[in-house]
Amino acid sequence: DGHTNLDLAEIQQRCPPVEHRVVVTHPETGRKALFVNRNSTSHIVGLSERENEVLLPFLCDHVRAPEFQCRFRWEAGSLAFWDNRAVQHNAVPDYRERRVMRRVTIAGPCAR
Repeated sequence: DGHTNLDLAEIQQRCPPVEHRVVVTHPETGRKALFVNRNSTSHIVGLSERENEVLLPFLCDHVRAPEFQCRFRWEAGSLAFWDNRAVQHNAVPDYRERRVMRRVTIAGPCAR
């Protein structure tokens, strides 16, 4: 899903585990969003191990369902923006050309 095991080990070492809500509210739209993913969500506090084994894969599959996806075909001059407070992204390595990417982070309130 975009990271190697080495990358993930380094990220986990630099970023200690934290607790956050499974369902968050976007600060501007008020819409609810699931805040889970396979790489970062280890369990849901308050659920048994068995409940986590059933619910987490279900939620992670749900957020990646095709009806919630936007597919973007990169072309020369393409530009994409997304709001990390409301969406997840999944890079598909379906290109051979060299790409130049820039990340811009805009200050604003987090989803709560």
